[in-house]
Amino acid sequence: MSTAKKDYKKITTKSLIDMKAQGEKISMLTAYDFTMAKIVDSAGIDVILVGDSASNVMAGHETTLPITLDQMIYHASSVVRGADRALVVVDLPFGSYQSDPREALRSAIRIMKESGGHAVKLEGGKEIKDSIKKILNAGIPVMGHLGLTPQSIYKFGTYTVRAKEEQEALKLIEDAKLLEKLGCFSLVLEKIPAKLAQQIAESISIPVIGIGAGSGVDGQVLVIHDMLGMNNEFSPRFLRRYMNLYEGMTSAISQYVEDVKSKDFPNKKEQY
Repeated sequence: MSTAKKDYKKITTKSLIDMKAQGEKISMLTAYDFTMAKIVDSAGIDVILVGDSASNVMAGHETTLPITLDQMIYHASSVVRGADRALVVVDLPFGSYQSDPREALRSAIRIMKESGGHAVKLEGGKEIKDSIKKILNAGIPVMGHLGLTPQSIYKFGTYTVRAKEEQEALKLIEDAKLLEKLGCFSLVLEKIPAKLAQQIAESISIPVIGIGAGSGVDGQVLVIHDMLGMNNEFSPRFLRRYMNLYEGMTSAISQYVEDVKSKDFPNKKEQY
């Protein structure tokens, strides 16, 4: 039985900061369309991330790099229409903020104006601080993202755990504190050692939301397709599947095909 809170008070960036202060864990899932957003929102999720992972799970690309700003705005606007309660955070896609801070601001403004999203998320630390400043100075809330940053996959060369070595771990701690100082309202840590993630969460005041970062952070995020078992080929250690929709949907569709072929559907009750 679900124990999700059915408290439909609108979630804001301040709500997340208050939740951390009160010791309440933050729940976050991705969504990319109206129907899924409506379901996720009604289940009591705190944050919906319109992730550039849409490039993978919606468009079939191997990386997050191909998705465009226009495509992100399309997905985000669909999600916003389905979300009454949850905070909607939208990824700035690769190529929309790396060139210079002015481009970053233009991209963030487009997302906020055209999609109705509530905040944007950027990957990186010190190297994008000027872009983050520019966006924050325009009054747009920013969520940071450190650790494994999928937009840098060709730099890393692999999706393995990051910051296992001391030098990279120290840089990660430094970047997390910098993002807090700049004014980010929250931070995602992806695929790093649990002990390091907990250390970071305890050293900064803003909420730290983990994916593959252990239980010592302030909240958790998963890709909706993964946690519902819609992709049986993806099974990282950090993933918990709450359903096996792939098998369930395949079975239902196979039954539909059989019913149509056998002339069992539609029956007399299903006709006008």
